[in-house]
Amino acid sequence: MKKILTTIMFAAALLLFGAKPVQAQAFEDAGQYIDYITKANEQLSATYLSYMSAVAHNKSARKQEKRRSDVVTAIFNTRTSIQGMPPWKGDRTYKDTTVAYLKILNIVFNEDYAKIVNMEEIAEQSYDGMEAYLLAQEKAGDKLQEAAKKQHEITRVFAKKYNVNLVEGETETSLKSKTASAVNKHYHEVYLIFFKPYKQDAYLIDALGKANLVAIEQNINSLEKMAREGLEKLDNIKPYNNDPIVTDACRKALEFYKSEALRSKGMSDFILKKEKFEKTKKLFDSKRANDRTQKDIDDYNNAVNDMNASLKGFNDLNNQLNKERTEMLNNWNKKVSRYYDDNMPVQKKQSQN
Repeated sequence: MKKILTTIMFAAALLLFGAKPVQAQAFEDAGQYIDYITKANEQLSATYLSYMSAVAHNKSARKQEKRRSDVVTAIFNTRTSIQGMPPWKGDRTYKDTTVAYLKILNIVFNEDYAKIVNMEEIAEQSYDGMEAYLLAQEKAGDKLQEAAKKQHEITRVFAKKYNVNLVEGETETSLKSKTASAVNKHYHEVYLIFFKPYKQDAYLIDALGKANLVAIEQNINSLEKMAREGLEKLDNIKPYNNDPIVTDACRKALEFYKSEALRSKGMSDFILKKEKFEKTKKLFDSKRANDRTQKDIDDYNNAVNDMNASLKGFNDLNNQLNKERTEMLNNWNKKVSRYYDDNMPVQKKQSQN
């Protein structure tokens, strides 16, 4: 079966900070001190937003390992730069909390996202694996969100303590981060609805290949149930930014899976007739030609005719389902790519000064 497009669903932290310091003329007052740290972190946030943007557009975290390595390096360089700053009038609070914040970022990108990359291939193997994979991403994103929130509050406290006016607002990078988080969250929600019957369909195909009648019937029933439940869930999902492209593609996929389940119920008939034919043939072959009665010959010929007719129906249906499945998956992949191209902000890499 054609491998579907997946994507890492990174939850972007709001970096940094939701507040812009008033410009100072020299590194001689608290305003310039804040400005130096803010700009260093802003450049860092642009670097890892570039990584997330690349992952989203290329649909694979493993292919972007070089960019993740660049993020880890950028975190190290920024941390070194901040550590080299003198405390402000003997007050190390702002500097030290920023360094602590950067340590958290290092752990998330150097450890958490490394584990996520390793989970990428395993996630494709089962719904539970995929759910765990996406949950790991959410937890990593939550760590970034919480760390950024605390750092922002420390900036406010420091600015107030040293009488620095902060102009409330968000930087372009932080706005892009929020957009990336929302875009991925929507896809994440829809993707899990899609993925469940997608895997069930694979189990059905495997059961058909093994001619396992019990497994075939169980998987058909499960596929129909999952498709119906998915369609109900999809009715309650609001399209991102009024763009229904992903939800529409998911709906078409679920409608295919529901139709496949209903039509595949006839495939059990082929398996039964195949088993009957094999028993009839075994009995027929066990008798010598002179010992075969007319009834034996008639029973064998009828079994052959039933088998051939059922086989034709099975092959025709199987070929039609394969054609429709390929068209559905191509449509899904195409629409997901367009969704990300249209909605995911593109962030170019920025070099560290």
